[in-house]
Amino acid sequence: MSLKCRECKECNGIACRGEIPGLGGKDTGRSFIRNVEKMKEVKINLDVLCDDAPISTEAEILSQKMAAPIFVAPVAGIKGNYGADISEYDYNCNVLKACEDTGIVGFTGDGIDLENLFALPAQAVNDHGGKGIVTIKPWIKEGVDARIDVLKDKKFMAVAMDVDAAGLPLLRAGKTPVENKNAEKLRYVKENLNKPFIVKGVMSVHAALVAKEAGADAIVVSNHGGRVLDDCKATIEVLPEIVKAVGDDMTVFVDGGIRSGMDVFKCLALGADGVLIGRPFALSCVKGGSEGLEKTIRLYIDQLQSTMRMTGCHSIKDIDASKVSFLNE
Repeated sequence: MSLKCRECKECNGIACRGEIPGLGGKDTGRSFIRNVEKMKEVKINLDVLCDDAPISTEAEILSQKMAAPIFVAPVAGIKGNYGADISEYDYNCNVLKACEDTGIVGFTGDGIDLENLFALPAQAVNDHGGKGIVTIKPWIKEGVDARIDVLKDKKFMAVAMDVDAAGLPLLRAGKTPVENKNAEKLRYVKENLNKPFIVKGVMSVHAALVAKEAGADAIVVSNHGGRVLDDCKATIEVLPEIVKAVGDDMTVFVDGGIRSGMDVFKCLALGADGVLIGRPFALSCVKGGSEGLEKTIRLYIDQLQSTMRMTGCHSIKDIDASKVSFLNE
């Protein structure tokens, strides 16, 4: 197996900039790089003078009890992007098994090939008792309807739409292309699947409020790992203002540049209810199967728990903005 990932000591987007297909960020790669760099600028405030009590990373998100508020992000085209010699079905089965064994939840992906890149991952979720979240690209109505038909006899927890894929040239050039979505078109997906609906790819207060208007149950603050627009802000930069804008009306997730349990803690402190992790988890799964991914997930949970211990947080609800500082403040 010849992986496209260089397995850099630090996954920061520098060595792979512009490599799409592959793991790089778009064009100069600055959006990918900024996600990682801005995460480093959030510093954790050490404070251990508190009651000595058990630490729990458990959370309940979208009515699902989880060992930690951590999700495996959707990945499609595992062969094309990672160079992995594994089918989409087998990759997603490995992801879902690792998630089940560690008490978290995984997303599956989508792509032009309806059968291989959407139907088989959705079947993997179904075969694992519906314990997963399926993702639909922002196709025109014909493409959305085809995926809704696939899901009619499938079990799954929730459905996401990664709206930031609307500008991907390869997807816009297809027979059934992607498109920009407004509130009405987002609402159509939610109403026709009758499941919790997640809008992924929100990077502004305006977009968050459109998702809210559409009746979305959750949003993911995401720039697609820096793969859809060069020179945009990092997700951690826009997270606080988006959380403030939607209040308690929606669940807010974030992804981008999360490389440790300490980074998970930072995101939770700045208002996220949970995080999605892509490249590090996908690479662990590609190299080590479900066992490799399970090991990496447990490492992140252990790091999160340790960080909570060192900041006086006994539960996820104790993590707030007072626990972190920005480097330049």
